[in-house]
Amino acid sequence: MDFFSMNITGLIDILIVGVLMYQIYKMIKGTSAFSIFIGIFIFYVSWIVVRSFNMELLSSIMGQIIGVGVIALIVVFQQEIRRLLLYFGNRYFDKFSHGLGSSLAGSDETGYIDEIVTACENMGAQRVGALIVFTRRSNLNLIQDTGDVINAKISHRLIETIFFKNSPLHDGAMIISNGRISAARCVLPQTERNDIPASLGMRHRAAIGVSEVTDAVVVVVSEQTGRISYVDKGILYSNLSAVVLKEKLVKIL
Repeated sequence: MDFFSMNITGLIDILIVGVLMYQIYKMIKGTSAFSIFIGIFIFYVSWIVVRSFNMELLSSIMGQIIGVGVIALIVVFQQEIRRLLLYFGNRYFDKFSHGLGSSLAGSDETGYIDEIVTACENMGAQRVGALIVFTRRSNLNLIQDTGDVINAKISHRLIETIFFKNSPLHDGAMIISNGRISAARCVLPQTERNDIPASLGMRHRAAIGVSEVTDAVVVVVSEQTGRISYVDKGILYSNLSAVVLKEKLVKIL
């Protein structure tokens, strides 16, 4: 009976570690952190081999490096750790809120979607670049503090005015929260992924970056092509029509 229990426990242990390793792999795939992770993994396997051959001195030195290295890992992988915790936290919150029958946004919040879609369509036709971030559950106060507070009612004229090329607020991101334009000219974190096509500019990299570290979704209008893109969880959906963009915004709001 004890042998059977140990086998079940060991199997559960392996499954949990496997799931965690797979999630970490998904989050750091294509980033510079992936190479660091591979190097640490090789070092750890080498330490296990050294211990199995009873090389006490070398094993002790490597063990001390690994012990101190935990702090270094937290520093190096701080964004990945944050994304991992956010991933599990969001999954739990989704189930919890669904069970309570709650909604992430008020029923009146979807009334401004047409204004946003119209603004994006007009800016795309005129090749005016835009970067619009929609808050969900993650707190974006630190990002909002990098820009200018607006706290205005949403209208397509105001959005187009803010992103007009000669406007002092056009450079940066607009934050939309609780059905209002909360801030503009905000600085977003850039993604560290190496697999982003060179054809995508800084706006797209910033959109992907903020969606990787928060649960916010982002709409991007390209200044070069006028195409509208939508970013969620680090995944970019490009060249969207106004109809498809409205469907996606209605779904999240």
